[in-house]
Amino acid sequence: MRKLLLASVLWSALSLTAPAQCVMCFRTAKAQNQERSRVMNLGIFVLGAPPFLILAGFIGYVFRRDRMDQEK
Repeated sequence: MRKLLLASVLWSALSLTAPAQCVMCFRTAKAQNQERSRVMNLGIFVLGAPPFLILAGFIGYVFRRDRMDQEK
């Protein structure tokens, strides 16, 4: 049950951030030329990556602890 819940949370988090940004960022990027738009999208990705990496590390830690507790 935990794995299913975790998988659904991760899937929703990744699917929401990958294809689009917030409305304000999207409209600003759309109003700019192609190169500036690409740089802005890269900046949004760079700022969004650390929270997801921290979350992935925390989830890995929880799974490792759960597995160690089950082995005892």
